[in-house]
Amino acid sequence: MKSIEHEMLLNGAVAAGALGRALPEARMAEERLPFTVRVVRNEEALHKAVAIRQAAYARHMPALAERLGAPESLDHDQGSVVLLAESKLDGSPVGTMRIQTNRFNALSIEQGVKLPASLRNKSLAEATRLGIDLGRTGRVVKMVLCKAFYLYCVEENIEWMVIGARSPLDRQYEAALFQDLYPGEIIPMPHFNNIPHRVLGFEVGTAAERWAEASHPLYKFMIQTYHPDIDLGDSDVSTQSRPARAAALPDDRVAICA
Repeated sequence: MKSIEHEMLLNGAVAAGALGRALPEARMAEERLPFTVRVVRNEEALHKAVAIRQAAYARHMPALAERLGAPESLDHDQGSVVLLAESKLDGSPVGTMRIQTNRFNALSIEQGVKLPASLRNKSLAEATRLGIDLGRTGRVVKMVLCKAFYLYCVEENIEWMVIGARSPLDRQYEAALFQDLYPGEIIPMPHFNNIPHRVLGFEVGTAAERWAEASHPLYKFMIQTYHPDIDLGDSDVSTQSRPARAAALPDDRVAICA
C-alpha cells in the first residue's frame, strides 16, 4: 500500500508543498534554491539545454558530443520531457535532464538490453542526457534534477525509474537504493557509443517507505522538503525537431552526470 506521503506527492510543481499543507504536523521544510528547474517549453530553453548537454558530454565522450549540437528527435517525442536548470542570477543554464517514458515508444535503453520480465506491462521512465555545471552549486543541481525526475514519475503514475549508469557514477544511484536489474552484468549501450553501463531500476511507489526504513538522507530531501523552484508543468515544445546552434559555454565549467 502506498504511503500517505506518496499519495500526496502529486501535481508536479506543488507536490511537496501540497503534502505540507495537507499534513501540517509533518512540518514540511521549504527550501529556496539559487536556480530553477522547469520543463522546457520553447525552443530558446531547449537550445540552452542542448548547450549544456553538449558541453558536458564533450569532456568525457567527445565523439558522442559532436552529434549533440542540435536538439535530438527524442527531445520532441510525445513521451519525453526535457528539464532545464537555470541560474536565478543571470538565466544561464546550470543543468539538464531528459525524461522518457514508455507510454508511446520503447525506452532508449532498450536499444541495448531487453528489460526483465518483471517490468513488462509496467509504466517506466528513463533519465538520460544528464549534464551539470561544475560551479559551486553543481552537486545541488544534480540532486534537484534527480528529485524532479522522481516527482515527475509520481505525478505521471510511473511505476519504475530505469537508468543506465557507467562507472563510477553507478555507485551514486546504488547509494540512492536503485537496484541492479542484471546483477553482475555491465552492458554496452549502443546509444552511448557502446560504453558499458550498469542497468538499474527504482520502484517509485515504495520509495518513501524504503528511504524512511533505511533512515536515508534522501527521505528528508525528497519527501520532507518542499522546493518551490521545481516546476513540472507540461511542455509545449513543437513536435518537429529543428536544428539550432546552441549557445557556447566555457569548456571548464561543465561535467557530465550520467
